[in-house]
Amino acid sequence: MSRQTAPRNTSLLRSSPCLSPLGVAINRALLGAVLALPVASLVQVQPAWAQSVVAQHDFAIAAGSLESALNSFAATTGVSVSYSPETVRGLQSPGVQGQLSADEALQRLLSGSGLQVTRQASGNYSLLPAPEAGSTLQLDAITITGAGLGEITEDTGSYTTGSTSTATGLPLSIRETPQSVSVITSQRMKDQNLTQLTDVVRQTPGLTLSQSGGNGGDSSGIYSRGFRVENYQIDGLQLLDSNYGSPAQSNDMVLYDRVEVIRGATGLTNGVGTPGATLNMIRKRPTAGFRSSVTVTGGSWDYRRTEADVSGSLTESGNVRGRLVGAYQENNSYVDRLGERKEVFYGVVEADLSADTLLTFGMDSQSDDYDGHARSGLPLFNNDGTRSDHDESDSAAAKWAYSNRSAVSAFAILEHNLTERWKAKLSLNNRRSEYDELSGYAGGNNGEAGADPASIVFYANRWKAKPVQNSFDLNLAGSFDLFGLEHDAIVGYSRQKTDYNTPAYTWWRDPVTGDFPVIDNIYTWNGKVPTKPDLQAYGRIDYEEEQGAAYGSTRLRLSEDLSLILGARFIDWENTIKNEYYDGTPNDGSRRSETGVVTPFAGLVYDLNDIWSVYGSYTSIFKPQSNKTLTGAYIDPLEGFGYEVGSKAAFFDERLNVGVALYQIEQDNLAVSLGDGQLAPDGSQAYRAESGTKTRGFEVEVTGEVAIDWQLSASFSRNIVQDADGNKLNTNIAQNTVKLFTTYVLRSIGNGLTIGGGINWQSEIYSDGVGPARNQRFTQDDYAVVDVMARYPITEQLSATLNLNNLLDEEYYTSSSSSYFGEPRNASLGLRMEF
Repeated sequence: MSRQTAPRNTSLLRSSPCLSPLGVAINRALLGAVLALPVASLVQVQPAWAQSVVAQHDFAIAAGSLESALNSFAATTGVSVSYSPETVRGLQSPGVQGQLSADEALQRLLSGSGLQVTRQASGNYSLLPAPEAGSTLQLDAITITGAGLGEITEDTGSYTTGSTSTATGLPLSIRETPQSVSVITSQRMKDQNLTQLTDVVRQTPGLTLSQSGGNGGDSSGIYSRGFRVENYQIDGLQLLDSNYGSPAQSNDMVLYDRVEVIRGATGLTNGVGTPGATLNMIRKRPTAGFRSSVTVTGGSWDYRRTEADVSGSLTESGNVRGRLVGAYQENNSYVDRLGERKEVFYGVVEADLSADTLLTFGMDSQSDDYDGHARSGLPLFNNDGTRSDHDESDSAAAKWAYSNRSAVSAFAILEHNLTERWKAKLSLNNRRSEYDELSGYAGGNNGEAGADPASIVFYANRWKAKPVQNSFDLNLAGSFDLFGLEHDAIVGYSRQKTDYNTPAYTWWRDPVTGDFPVIDNIYTWNGKVPTKPDLQAYGRIDYEEEQGAAYGSTRLRLSEDLSLILGARFIDWENTIKNEYYDGTPNDGSRRSETGVVTPFAGLVYDLNDIWSVYGSYTSIFKPQSNKTLTGAYIDPLEGFGYEVGSKAAFFDERLNVGVALYQIEQDNLAVSLGDGQLAPDGSQAYRAESGTKTRGFEVEVTGEVAIDWQLSASFSRNIVQDADGNKLNTNIAQNTVKLFTTYVLRSIGNGLTIGGGINWQSEIYSDGVGPARNQRFTQDDYAVVDVMARYPITEQLSATLNLNNLLDEEYYTSSSSSYFGEPRNASLGLRMEF
């Protein structure tokens, strides 16, 4: 079914012959200021049809995807091009350079595509598939249409996307989704060299990385709206391992087209989950036209990274397409003794089994090995209660400590168009992970009477397992007519199961005294003592978690301007843990299950006009918890409700999205940490359950193309978590954050210089109950980190990108629970060659 897209308003963005460069700059600045005002009545965008298709235009459109080329064509000419997204999917364009008319440029852009166009009476274009042999197609010269963004962000140059389904399962635009949505696109990741999931998190509106130790460990948590994020998805399939989900943070971004982030509870698409956020990583797909690239990057602390990407058709007809992606990285760190090695591989094939059936299958492999990896930072206080004095480079890790993680996934997706409006989709995924972590770190104050103020307690333990997860999802999605209006719906069933067994190790203690080892003076410690322990397992733990769910959601158009989104997920969940002891102690374990849990969702969206809408949504919260009390008992499942109201706007054919949201979350059994050093019997952090908690906050976000060649992402988030008596909770997470990053292409400089910069600011954080007597408060004041970048295309194929991070060399702690610093000033330089 063809989708006609509204013409993009370019008349406000392009320079007039009567305006000087200063005038153009002032116009653009004024436009940006107006767009930042969240008042619908102040923003009036009129359609622009003024450009003539016979006029000469200065084209500088590089070879790449046809969709991206058409978008650039529409931006250059001001002429609209309309087409069905399926028509151009996977097609490539040779690009076009020089002074040409719109007709001439369009012909060159479509060269080899097999597509034809017609010009409408208005001067705009319509893009059509080539006619079959023997048929005729009436053409009025040439026609082409500029369309809005689709789901795929690669080659669009955009900081936003045209469609997302992570929140409801329905393919909706950001404006149509009644929840807070942020997308980190392919272009954004390239601009800022965001190669790891934690890099993406630092730049995502509303997300905070609270890092008390090495990357991806259980003391490195991602937070949203005051709660730890535990919901991770890949291509919409949930990663199910609530026992130890932190390794998901090690995902490398070279595999993914984008990361979709839904803030708030997502019980409709996840079932079990916290009300913080869901991070959905969407894999890259093959392209029909041949393309390949190699990127080599070097930077501070011996950072070396190489990426390779090749894609194209595997048959002459183009009905089978493939893609291979690989990356290798080595680096040291600003932290002493810490080093990393990373290997990534991804292969995927798409096959058109028929005109209505698409089969996609592939596999990806990632390994991430750290030497000198610390589970925690150094203590913030000396044993006498005075503040410790550590440098940014000081490490809590022993020289022999390590963390090795890997994951191999095999997946298959079968999609079949049952009719023009309904499609069935089957997704299968097998993920085999492995982690082996030998943790040795100086992390605790020495409570011995008369102990040297600089002495530190040393901890060592080991975690090792090979989790296997099998996932299955079958759904039916489409649209239907009722009462003269078109509505959307999806129904499906999904199942995930994760199981593994792991040796159970005890914390390393002195075999004579039974005490933890002690480092005499942390300020002269070199990480070599104590020597590597030979830890022996005392037993084995068998772990199994399984979740099955039937789900459905629908968007009912109550009128042309009012949509009601309803949905629910019906969940069966089970978690079984069996403990086997080698010394003859009777085996024990636990089994927890929840049957018939319903997580409903309701949302209402009302379009005020063609640009602005208002919305409200409600969803429930249900999350079995792996957090334990001091006695080792599991905390009851987290339960509650989330409410959100707001306003959204989409400008310039949805290339610029604006959102304002207010929310409240009410829940019981919230797991609240008892503080550093308060441990459950198995050595994990101990928690208490807090009921009657409330979280309130609001968020403002502007993301996308403010003007031609100007991309922007700007946000402000405020969040307050309180218990039933109004006392603050989770004070170790910033209440207020501001995140800004923007790029602009200076076409007048050489081949076109892209410059960019941004700032991340957060308010103060603090933790009580720290220090040797557990009676002190540590505060990290508010701080800001400034990043800048520049990219220059040396030739049509070769470009160079320079990134400078923490330009002002701000010194700050990444949490308020240990002495672990953020990265000081650093730089990277990358060269990208496209073939």
